[in-house]
Amino acid sequence: MLSYPAPIALSSRILNHLADRIRGYRNQRPISVARRLGPGRQALLTLAHLRNGDTYTRLAAGFAIGVAAAWRCVQEAIALLAAAADDVATAMQRIRRLAYAILDGTLIPIDRVADQRPYYSGKHKCHGVYVQIMADAAGRLVWASPALPGSVHDLTAARDHRISDALTIADVMTFADKATKEPTAACARHSSDAASDPKLSRRQKTVNRAHTKIRAGGERAIATLKTWKILTKLRCCPRRATPIVQAILVLHHVEANRYTG
Repeated sequence: MLSYPAPIALSSRILNHLADRIRGYRNQRPISVARRLGPGRQALLTLAHLRNGDTYTRLAAGFAIGVAAAWRCVQEAIALLAAAADDVATAMQRIRRLAYAILDGTLIPIDRVADQRPYYSGKHKCHGVYVQIMADAAGRLVWASPALPGSVHDLTAARDHRISDALTIADVMTFADKATKEPTAACARHSSDAASDPKLSRRQKTVNRAHTKIRAGGERAIATLKTWKILTKLRCCPRRATPIVQAILVLHHVEANRYTG
């Protein structure tokens, strides 16, 4: 089998952070003879999977281990990272200090679905899981929600994650699209089609164009999330989507050197 080196577009900071977490986890447990990779190599393998989307078969060949061992290494590292992810209450402590927040959502395609109906998105015409994100005024990713089935409506997702209630309590001006119609004191809603509606006045169209420009920050945050190629299409059980997204959020904040203690 031929092999070649492949780059991972991440800094050494993120590799060291993950390796330290793995090392600390191993120090709390007896050493297993089955561990063929050190903390640094396991961290590198995990980053190759999450950032580059490398399959377990490719990782196993590249790191000279079995496919099952590669799977165990990745799952262990993801669990360690996901345990450190912020919930909505913790994230809201930072969001309330922003000038305003942007709420948006995205569908992550997935191919392994036993019960297909809940995961089918009529809007996107494919199966997937739905993740909501919060971004700051510069379009930087602040928080990502747990994954829900792709058929879930934006408003239902916001209610399930208690985002609307949290934003109301925090009194944060939030820009969201027309699908998020929860009546909160801090939510500014906008229809993406309203700017070109001939029934609107010139002033209303100007306001809507300004809203569209602001909400573009949410698209930038989603694009940032999806630079992790594993999210191009998940090939796993939908229940694994949440820890994967949470692990990526922790790594993103480490890479951006924000929100890390």
